[in-house]
Amino acid sequence: MNEGLKTAVKALDSKKGIDIRVIEIGKLSSLADYFVIVSGNSETQTRALADEVEIKLKEAGITPKNIQSDTGRTWIIMDYYDFIVHVFHKETREFYSLERLWRDGLDVDISEIVTP
Repeated sequence: MNEGLKTAVKALDSKKGIDIRVIEIGKLSSLADYFVIVSGNSETQTRALADEVEIKLKEAGITPKNIQSDTGRTWIIMDYYDFIVHVFHKETREFYSLERLWRDGLDVDISEIVTP
């Protein structure tokens, strides 16, 4: 796991992101090597999660290729080339179920990075 990915996970954890998951997809897709998936309880929290990732990665000298969100900020996609961060509102995450769609990917152990 590269330092940028670790920084993103730590940023999400610092803002109390819910159920942070990292899935290695590099062998399945050319989109990225990893997906980071996290939920927030409100539109305000999803925006705060995305903002914190952007701030911390910018401080580390890492800029995104692209950031997109739906109009309600219930799904924010942050493309950092090697990894893509998906910040969801809780219900939107359940609806799209990326973990199910990418179930052939490898779950990455982040227990050393996040607060128990």
